[in-house]
Amino acid sequence: MFKVLVSDPISDLGIQQLVEATDVAVDKKPGLSEDELVAIIGEYDALLVRSQTRVTKRVMEAGKQLKVVGRAGVGVDNIDLKAATELGIIVINAPDGNTITTCEHTFAMMMAVARHIPQAYLKTVGGEWDRKSFVGVELRTKVLGVLGMGRIGSEVAKRAKAFGMEIMGYDPFMTEERAEQLGIRLSTVDEIVRNADFMTVHTPLTPETRHMIGSAQFEVMKKGMRIVNCARGGIIDEKALIEAIDQGIVAGAAFDVFEIEPPAADHPFLSHPKVIVTPHLGASTVEAQENVAIDVSVQVLNILRDKPFVNAVNMPPIPASLLKVLQPYFGLGEKLGSFVAQLTEGAVAEIVVSYSGELADVDTQPLTRYIVRGVLGHHLGIEQVNVVNSMHLAKERNVNIVVNKSTASRDFTNLVTVTLRSKNEERTVAGTMLTGYGPRIVQIDKYPVDVAPEGNLVLVSHNDKPGIIGKIGTLLGDNNVNIATMQVGRQLAGGAAIMVLSVDKAAPKELVAQIASLPDLNNAKEITLR
Repeated sequence: MFKVLVSDPISDLGIQQLVEATDVAVDKKPGLSEDELVAIIGEYDALLVRSQTRVTKRVMEAGKQLKVVGRAGVGVDNIDLKAATELGIIVINAPDGNTITTCEHTFAMMMAVARHIPQAYLKTVGGEWDRKSFVGVELRTKVLGVLGMGRIGSEVAKRAKAFGMEIMGYDPFMTEERAEQLGIRLSTVDEIVRNADFMTVHTPLTPETRHMIGSAQFEVMKKGMRIVNCARGGIIDEKALIEAIDQGIVAGAAFDVFEIEPPAADHPFLSHPKVIVTPHLGASTVEAQENVAIDVSVQVLNILRDKPFVNAVNMPPIPASLLKVLQPYFGLGEKLGSFVAQLTEGAVAEIVVSYSGELADVDTQPLTRYIVRGVLGHHLGIEQVNVVNSMHLAKERNVNIVVNKSTASRDFTNLVTVTLRSKNEERTVAGTMLTGYGPRIVQIDKYPVDVAPEGNLVLVSHNDKPGIIGKIGTLLGDNNVNIATMQVGRQLAGGAAIMVLSVDKAAPKELVAQIASLPDLNNAKEITLR
């Protein structure tokens, strides 16, 4: 018999499959302190929690039989993932359980902002019969821009079509073929901002998506736009949004999330007559709370019974002999994936990973997972992608993974090459571990380089002419950006070349654009590797 401990309040329906399993015994003991949990966890094979229980390293070390920790929800910030991985304990969550409920809340907010429902309600119950102040707009025939076409964004698009709306969709991993299947028009953020009547965001919050809708977007935005955010606070610049509403650019906004939660009492959203707010209710339905518990219960059963499972958020154990070979390359692989993802324009259709040298003789699947995590994590958020779910997320987004191996490795004992193919282009980066130096990037596209994959980098494509380095250095110096190292790669003197600058702090986007506009420069990109 397997023993499962449920240490947080979870509905009986949510754990019904566990309770009814003939090979499982379930104990419900909510409200345990860490000491109390440590005292009893040793007899259990699985632990189910929500957000109250802190699953610390001490708890898991005491769980001598513990195979899996299940979180009935999306976030796992109350679980020590590093300790779980080290101890060989699988951690799973339920990322799909709130898809429909968040989608439906988005539509509730969209309808509310279109028809001024909360404002009209307040006046009516206050004794005023005011029909003139709340003339709304129909959704039918309007253009809806959906930023982020993952699970939730795709469900929103389906329902919007039923309302007779035209859908413009943006997603860094969406292909034209996928957009055609969904019946939407694949668009850029700029196209959506300029043409949509309504806009809803469904992206994770990453450095790339933080304030992706800000002052620059509001300046060119279609007048009368209505904006909904039931995803993450910070995707839309709150201060810039208020200014856009006051200027008459944005007709109204509905937010379920804030940059800081709960918001301060004087937050302008709370008193603005054209802004509707709710306290992060996207996943707050009876069905959603039960669904996440059911999803986790099913996966816990599969793990206990040694059957295939999904939604693990940490890395299962790797044999010690293989780990010794691969572990030095894990960090390098993830950074190679992130580096080439930041280089590539357009939706990623294929990731090609090539292993050369001694790596060709071992099982490199765990390393491939790190590389794919680096690629997807740049767009989806590194906290959303891990080494267990990375391949699943790639498949879910129709990203093809190709792995090649060769015992020949040119001048290196081992070489890892990552190529990204999109509709627009193909970009390549290669790296290795150099004795005495550690991880190094040794190739970018066709150019040989020697770059440490860390920190803030500026990659410049230019024509190989005298004075280029001086112009760039002067421009960076004038903007108080210090150069730590510099690498130049070229194939022929006087031909096309690249320059990789390691700088002490992130170069502002405006400065990178200035560099790109210098004579004889073709492009400039900022690359950040953490």
